[in-house]
Amino acid sequence: MNSGHRQNLQGYSFLMPALLTIMIFTLIPIVYAFFMMFFKVDLLSGTRTFVGFDNFSKIFSDPKFWAAFENTWKYVLVVVPIQTIIAMILAALLNSKVHFSRAFLSVMFIPTLTSSSAMTLIFMWLFNNNGFIVNLYDSLFGSRIQFLTNPDLALAVIMTMNIFSTVPHFMIVFLSGLQDIPGSLYEAAAIDGANKIKQFLYVTVPQLMPITFYVVTMGLVGCFQIFDQAFIMSNGTGGPQNSTLTFSLYIYQLAFNSNDMGRATALAFILGLLIFTVTSIVNKLLNADKING
Repeated sequence: MNSGHRQNLQGYSFLMPALLTIMIFTLIPIVYAFFMMFFKVDLLSGTRTFVGFDNFSKIFSDPKFWAAFENTWKYVLVVVPIQTIIAMILAALLNSKVHFSRAFLSVMFIPTLTSSSAMTLIFMWLFNNNGFIVNLYDSLFGSRIQFLTNPDLALAVIMTMNIFSTVPHFMIVFLSGLQDIPGSLYEAAAIDGANKIKQFLYVTVPQLMPITFYVVTMGLVGCFQIFDQAFIMSNGTGGPQNSTLTFSLYIYQLAFNSNDMGRATALAFILGLLIFTVTSIVNKLLNADKING
């Protein structure tokens, strides 16, 4: 065996543990799930019955699917733009000559270090019928709002919590991108008469487009897959009146409450296809690969 083949063999031997892990825990489950979505699967009895595309027809005829579809899209369209814009603005402020106290910066990063389950319990305490936010609103405006039991407001609480907890992480991502923008671009813009706002809009924002694509993509994936916050806040029901029912929570209900793994895997593939499609559209719109060479 010559030295080239020996080096290739050594390289593949180092890659083998990672490749086996990916194959066993990612590729094989995906293939098996693709197989299962055409069957009616009973987890308790272990029986499988071929039903073709019947799982998809049942999903599309279920009102809960359309409730989850509406809630998830509403969640994505509100949370992703707001968390991206706030994170970018805060990163620009941190990168400028504006000085923040260490105490403020420490408090800002607490949501990132807190688990989503703990954050959900904190927000449930703040927004419950006798919580701090409800009592504060009552003292200021003389009326009490039931956030968690109101179908029009329950999802907004989860949106607020997600924005609050994800902005610090994305702010750091933007801040790392700001460090790579050449100062000469700002100097040239200043010579042309651009003020700080115009420099931000016409220099910072275009130069951060690859980072923005990453942040938007990760935000989209996270929002489409939201589960634990909705599960904890609604006790797994997606209530009140399916107002917090999301795709992932609906998949969980189909698999473990309805004991219908076939429909659950079919919905999982619909969700995966939806994420892939939206991410591709965002990539085309942002033209991230055409910025910075």
